Amino acid sequence: MSVEESFKEAVDQSKRLTERPSNDILLKIYALYKQATVGDVNEERPGGFDFKAIAKFNAWESMKGKSAEQAMLEYIALINELSN
Repeated sequence: MSVEESFKEAVDQSKRLTERPSNDILLKIYALYKQATVGDVNEERPGGFDFKAIAKFNAWESMKGKSAEQAMLEYIALINELSN
C-alpha cells in the first residue's frame, strides 16, 4: 500500500476514533493534515480574537518545511497510536 493510500485510510480512521483527543493532539492532527494536503501555510495569520483560528494557523505554521510525505507518515503514526 502506498503512503497516499495509507494516509487516506488514516484520515477515515481518524473520523472513527472512540475517544476525543486532547486539543493539543487535535491541533497536531489538523496541522499534519494541512501540511500533507496543502503544503506550507499559504494564508494570512488570523487577527482579532478568533483564538481557535489562530491556534490552528500556528499549529500548521509549525510544520513549515516538512514534506508532504513526511507529514503523511507522521499523521498515519499518530492516528494509529490514538486508535490503539
